[in-house]
Amino acid sequence: MNKPPFFAAVLFCALAPAASMTYAQAGASDYPSRPIRMIVPLSPGGLVDTFGRTVAQHLSDRMGQPVVVENRPGASQAIALEAQSRAAPDGYTLSMATQSGVVSTTVLRKTLPYDALRDLAPISLLFESPLYLVVHPTVPANSIAELIKLARAQPGKLTFATIGTGTAPHIGAAVFMKMAGVELTHVPYKGSAGALTDLLSGQVNMMFEGGVSSLPPARSGKLRALGTTAAKRTGAMPDLPTIAESGVAGYEVNTWFGLITSAGVPRTIIDRLGREAAEMVKLPATREKFRAAGIELMSSTPEAFAQRIRAEIPQWTKIMRDIGIPTE
Repeated sequence: MNKPPFFAAVLFCALAPAASMTYAQAGASDYPSRPIRMIVPLSPGGLVDTFGRTVAQHLSDRMGQPVVVENRPGASQAIALEAQSRAAPDGYTLSMATQSGVVSTTVLRKTLPYDALRDLAPISLLFESPLYLVVHPTVPANSIAELIKLARAQPGKLTFATIGTGTAPHIGAAVFMKMAGVELTHVPYKGSAGALTDLLSGQVNMMFEGGVSSLPPARSGKLRALGTTAAKRTGAMPDLPTIAESGVAGYEVNTWFGLITSAGVPRTIIDRLGREAAEMVKLPATREKFRAAGIELMSSTPEAFAQRIRAEIPQWTKIMRDIGIPTE
């Protein structure tokens, strides 16, 4: 006996969710069965790219599938985050997430093609990092105090490189300018590699940058490190004073980095990736590789990571307003 069209439609609607759930569960059970894409929101070189490639290699070794890094710099990391938000929720596209990209860009951009809280799924925090204020050797300042004196004598003449508006290096510089009472000129780049190239050649005067890319040239004399943005001196450079102890009382800027995917990825896949991330940051090889960068390795639950993002968006909205960084 043929079923009437209405009955067939109701039957289809009833069975479709179950079929979809069964398909998702099947996909999760044999995950991963093909290569995974890892989006890095900045250009090659620098701390985020270096760490992202380390994560990719670890996941590849542990999960038996290639993890291919894809650099998608630009638009204060919104290009990368949009690509992640539009990816299928199957766990085959992951991204390195930065506080600058997820929080700052959300605060600064009036319109975005994605919603950071709705369209992205946190997996785990990976590490926190201070920044280091490094200058080209031609800058006649050997301390934070001397740099402040120099900047006050010639407002706007000294330039600082960043990896984009609203990023941690930009926030670090903007907070420094406000608290020290100086005026510097902002020169944004798409990533650390271009910024450091121009800093090393003297095209720009200074930069607030992570230790992976800033400390090796500082140790070799190609750059001069004046201070760290951390609350206390770092193990990577214990003789380098903090900016706070160098005369800018109360100054502190740290930034977090983590692993995310698209909203809707099955929880079993997110949990698997979270376990692998937690194992990676505990490995002696990982700690040794990044020891000289002065970063604090960590892991978290997806819930703790998500709560941190939710809490920081209103906090950073106030910070941006207080230091005068306009929305775009």
